[in-house]
Amino acid sequence: MTAPRSTTPRKVFGRLSLPERTYVANALRTETVGGVLLLAAAVTALLWANIPVLHDSYESVSHFHIGPAALGLDLSVAHWAADGLLAIFFFVAGIELKRELVAGDLRDPKAAALPVVAALCGMAVPALVYTVTAVVGGGSLNGWAVPTATDIAFALAVLAVIGTSLPSALRAFLLTLAVVDDLFAILIIAVFFTADLNFAALGGAVAGLLLFWLLLRKGVRGWYVYVPLALVVWALMYNSGIHATVAGVAMGLMLRCHRREGEDRSPGERIEHLVRPLSAGLAVPLFALFSAGVAISGGALADVFTRPETLGVVLGLVVGKAVGIFGGTWLTARFTRASLSDDLAWADVFAVASLAGIGFTVSLLIGELAFEDDQTMTGQVKAAVLLGSLIAATLATVLLKIRNAKYRRLWADEERDEDADGIPDVYEEDDPAYHLRLAALYDRKAAEHRRIAREKAAARHGLAEVPGGAGEDHHRPA
Repeated sequence: MTAPRSTTPRKVFGRLSLPERTYVANALRTETVGGVLLLAAAVTALLWANIPVLHDSYESVSHFHIGPAALGLDLSVAHWAADGLLAIFFFVAGIELKRELVAGDLRDPKAAALPVVAALCGMAVPALVYTVTAVVGGGSLNGWAVPTATDIAFALAVLAVIGTSLPSALRAFLLTLAVVDDLFAILIIAVFFTADLNFAALGGAVAGLLLFWLLLRKGVRGWYVYVPLALVVWALMYNSGIHATVAGVAMGLMLRCHRREGEDRSPGERIEHLVRPLSAGLAVPLFALFSAGVAISGGALADVFTRPETLGVVLGLVVGKAVGIFGGTWLTARFTRASLSDDLAWADVFAVASLAGIGFTVSLLIGELAFEDDQTMTGQVKAAVLLGSLIAATLATVLLKIRNAKYRRLWADEERDEDADGIPDVYEEDDPAYHLRLAALYDRKAAEHRRIAREKAAARHGLAEVPGGAGEDHHRPA
């Protein structure tokens, strides 16, 4: 007989598996630290660029050129940060995406549908909001892609600052969403912001990537082999006319991220563990330092709401992201007959969707590419990205704080480990050995309480029978 099909609906944002939970916790811990550094770098850039005494030095450092001109790499410091350092960021993003495809949520098509649809809607709706705003206001359509990106590090920094105990399932959704978001962002950059192609350089970059892949397949090890090769591939990709960060994500996708027998970690996981601190702690903050330094004044901020391009960016990040991600998630749950986890409400999903409106790093990069021939508009769009991200962060903070007491209870349940074996109790409820350990633990606690009770009773009995018959002589309690 054929087994009947289960009628139990699949849960959206249900409990993660223990390995996935451990990976997410480690990844988010690094991203949170990087987000705090990113936030500090952005504030430093704004102060450096807006304090009159320091403004000229910021411009001088940002536009200082360095690099071999013969190789087409005589670039400004700001250019090196955008094209060079961000390649490290996208390299890590490529590894994350590969891991999600082979070992994470994106491996299962049913589980992958939710973050993929949510990410696509979270990019399409902001682009549509920008386009409508620009058309109605008679502005340029060049910046349609600016509000499509989510900055996971900045979002997690906001979570760290406001101290919310967001459940791990929602944090994992935010991380997976950002990984998919990064993939589509790099595709947008590669397809829509590619200059005239240099086919010789592009062919050399492709050959370098093939060599990179062959060396990985042959099991060749050693940073002294791969780092020089990566630099050559990056330089060729830059000179090809395709944005150089594409080289980073391509090499990240080539790494093996599934574990073989006897391996504690795959090569991709090992390299990600080594490179992620460099990306989160150095590359992205330095990019922010030389990209976020825009002139801010009362008049400049007011102008953000009067120009169609900048207003489109703000509305795209604040409204488009929240509506797109929430709508994509709701539609996926609706048409796959999945139900929301019993511990969560749709208000929680909307709060996380609002948090995804923080579009700092990649939005700044796309803003530079979209208006590279108009420095005035570039600065205004950057100001719009900063303001939109700030509004989205404030809105998400208010929404998350309303539910924070509930989140703390969920977090405490996820973290409880009464038998002290290093594994949260919620993952051992079906293990008989776990219940036997708890029974022995409770027996020891009960025996200890019985001993304390006997000692207290004996002490009280001793006080009631004072020697010398004081109670008989004076007719009062001893």
